[in-house]
Amino acid sequence: MNGYAYAAAADTVAEAQDRIAQLPWQFRGFAYEGAAMGYAVRDGMPVGNTRHVTDLLAGRTDGHIYMIHFGVGWAMARLPRFRWKTLGAAVPNPLFRWLVLDGYGFHQAYFKTNKYVRRQYREPRFPWPGEGPDGYANRVIDQGIGRAMWFVGGADPNRVADMIDRFPESRRADLYAGSGLVATYAGAANEGELLTFLHRAGTYAPQVAQGSVFAAAARVETGLVTEHTGLATRVLAGVTPEQAAKIFHDARPASKTNGDTPLFELWRQHIIAAMPA
Repeated sequence: MNGYAYAAAADTVAEAQDRIAQLPWQFRGFAYEGAAMGYAVRDGMPVGNTRHVTDLLAGRTDGHIYMIHFGVGWAMARLPRFRWKTLGAAVPNPLFRWLVLDGYGFHQAYFKTNKYVRRQYREPRFPWPGEGPDGYANRVIDQGIGRAMWFVGGADPNRVADMIDRFPESRRADLYAGSGLVATYAGAANEGELLTFLHRAGTYAPQVAQGSVFAAAARVETGLVTEHTGLATRVLAGVTPEQAAKIFHDARPASKTNGDTPLFELWRQHIIAAMPA
């Protein structure tokens, strides 16, 4: 959590970014996630400057905008709910703000595994961000829970799939999407293990592919593509990282929609529709 420490200690956002830039390149995305958590916690306190996250997003993000939103979600899990309004002001983008809930779900599943994974806890009406159809916030939280489960399961594809398959069927698509994302972004699985996970996903293979595309695009945008990135996208999505990034950007919906489906969900649906047969 170097990024968190930099955010806690730095006098300015730019200073924290300079310190992150000195880390090995393959770890900088995780450092931005930690820095965003640290700044969101600072913003959630009732004293002092409350614009750190805003300044982080407005400044040099080095392409790590998605990881920054995940990190804000980590902070959400540590802040009292009456302070969540500060997060709404800091992450106003209607497309990206859902990633905050993904980060929240990851935190809860990773640090409260018994409650959120083994007992499959789900809040009946999650209060933030207060938009979208009923229950959609919980769906995005499940994507974060799925990400955490990859680590909880030790990146063992059968263990992770066993945990997901114990959940109600209505939740599995989002859980598999989250696991597919982190299996691509973080690595720790060889070709055989990735093939096993895709096989275990079964009818949820399109969601695994969608998560893989998200992860690959995040790495392509930041110049952090590794050998494993290409392996994972080939196995899980049938594309190269560069093709995944193109699908990711081409599928991004317009900034406004007349329907009730959140832009973030439209984005995910468009990606799945664009995947090769």
